[in-house]
Amino acid sequence: MDDAQTATTLLNGFSLEMTGRDVDEVSSAQPFVPADTRVNITYLASEDPSTRLTAARAVLDAGLVPVPHVSARRMRSRDELDTVLGAFRETGAAENVFVLGGDPPTPDGPYASALEVIRTGVLAEHGVRHVSISGYPDGHPDISRDVLWGALRDKAAALTDQGLDGTVITQFGFDEEPVLAWIEQVRDLGIHLPVRVGIPGPAGAKRLLAFAHRFGVTSSAAIVKKYGFSVTNLMGTAGPDNLIDALADHYDPVRHGDVLLHIYTFGGMTATARWTRDFVAERASAHP
Repeated sequence: MDDAQTATTLLNGFSLEMTGRDVDEVSSAQPFVPADTRVNITYLASEDPSTRLTAARAVLDAGLVPVPHVSARRMRSRDELDTVLGAFRETGAAENVFVLGGDPPTPDGPYASALEVIRTGVLAEHGVRHVSISGYPDGHPDISRDVLWGALRDKAAALTDQGLDGTVITQFGFDEEPVLAWIEQVRDLGIHLPVRVGIPGPAGAKRLLAFAHRFGVTSSAAIVKKYGFSVTNLMGTAGPDNLIDALADHYDPVRHGDVLLHIYTFGGMTATARWTRDFVAERASAHP
């Protein structure tokens, strides 16, 4: 398989990320997205639960698979966790969830980590069958690497113990080398869950840099290298074409296992969906 074929293979089964306020874009993005594509629905403190439920319904109505985020540190009680999961179950959107720690430095309730939520056993009680968990190839600004590795190992083990399927979704990055090296370490730990590599979708160069710095990606050189724009000229839009090609060039299914892409839609859900269609078509026409 050549690199162009590998690039399109990595995009097969890609997943997207949206916020509740992107709900109006779901129908316009639908024509460019394969049926049953997974769509993560983020947990923003500024959005109320009804906003996330509305987004989940829109994703279902579009023939796609909603993956609502469950923010452990935002749950003020076990009752609230039950209420959140119960609402998604009533909507038909509880089968797939992404459980993450969340932003608050001090938890709002009894759960300080995603692991603690998983270990309650409450997910399966509400019909959850597949749980996504976080991975951090570039590390985390507030958590040591040893703690991150231990948490990943323990979360994967807890999912296995409960008979739940799982996927690791990485924070977005701009450089394939640390990502692929990190995936090798994941496999060396005996964790064989599929890994969805987080990449930024096409977006304005200024916006990409702003999100990069917000999430701790401080190397503008790495962004320029993979996204092909100049830090002195930020008027254009940059896409992840070069990054995907670089991932395809170095991806080894024997060493890295099951790897897919998760696209953060900073430039908008519709623009990202249209870009994925065009990228696959371009690679297919170049290498029939």
